[in-house]
Amino acid sequence: MNGANDGRSPPSSREAEPEDEHSDSGPEPRRPPIYVLEGNTLHTRLTRELGVKYPFVSDGMAFVALTPLVIAVSEAGGVGMLGAAPEPADVLDVRLQAIQAGTQRPFGVNFLLVPRDGRHPTTREHIEACVARRVPIVAFQGGLPPSEWVATLRAAGSRVWVQAPSVEVARLALALGVDGLIAQGRQASGLNQSTTPTLALVRELRALTDSVPVLAAGGIADGLSAARALFHGADGVWVGTRMVASVEAHAHPAYKQRIVDGDAGDSDVTTVFGREWPGHRMRVLRNGVVREWTGREGRAPMPMATAKRIGTTRLFPGIPGGPLVDVPPHSAFVPTPDTEGDLEEMAMPASGASMARIESVLPAGQIVVELMERARRVLADPHGLDADADEDGRG
Repeated sequence: MNGANDGRSPPSSREAEPEDEHSDSGPEPRRPPIYVLEGNTLHTRLTRELGVKYPFVSDGMAFVALTPLVIAVSEAGGVGMLGAAPEPADVLDVRLQAIQAGTQRPFGVNFLLVPRDGRHPTTREHIEACVARRVPIVAFQGGLPPSEWVATLRAAGSRVWVQAPSVEVARLALALGVDGLIAQGRQASGLNQSTTPTLALVRELRALTDSVPVLAAGGIADGLSAARALFHGADGVWVGTRMVASVEAHAHPAYKQRIVDGDAGDSDVTTVFGREWPGHRMRVLRNGVVREWTGREGRAPMPMATAKRIGTTRLFPGIPGGPLVDVPPHSAFVPTPDTEGDLEEMAMPASGASMARIESVLPAGQIVVELMERARRVLADPHGLDADADEDGRG
């Protein structure tokens, strides 16, 4: 195994007690408990640094990765990441308090640094909220944080991670003194600036540095894909699309089902959702609006030029009293349970490479444990993992 990975603990014949799972949802049929064999962990630099059972981090997806998902992933032995949508710092603080009331285990916040309407959605006030709540991990996507933010967060005890779509961005991030890199491959869902396959980028970043953890992002949705990423030098996996299709994800039920039904060729990279992120690439489910405009986005009518609306959604999802707002065409708003309208017109971030591996919507804790335990078994006999299988560019 490459990089900082140092092998696997031997299996044990004794079963541990099932771990508790947190759920903010209503009454549901009782789920089978999750049993973890004692000692069945994957030890990497990431698990050692954070003191977690599994090198599994759930993607901090805006609107979708809210408190219940963060808690469920962290309680299962991974690292839950809150998706910080464009919302005020006081709303972020409410979410942080709720997470800390639900778990004492490591978690983090993922911030977007892509300008929206000419302004960055992440501000100094958001950083101060993380400092005040002593958030263990703060990640940035879509750009590099100011050096002052990095220094402030690290001085407060937070680890700072950056999503790097290329070696060039990774070098700049390391120069800022970040504590971890997320190798965003071209298979990754959502805002995606990468043109390099995930495993190739993992190897490139691993060759660049052995001083900080490197996580693999893009196409990681089952034990085999996770094992392959760890074998190629990743210290952990950053999992997005698979977690959208989880019980706790705050995604519209039809969005979750489309991920379950999707396959390798059912996502596209497009700039058609340009209302919030003009000119920025997103990997999304191929629905009606994506099929119609991908490849000729410059001719698509932008929202300000029309009074048309494709639905409504709730700002600040999960927060009581969050206002309902209209969703214009070509908006990057992701459909949530509060959304009404035509999903054929909406942005649904997803990776085709991941959808090919997803068969059902499952509790987040079950996904974490089953995916990681399967990865451990695959790595016990890693024959064939050296090949770049499944990296055929279909997303």
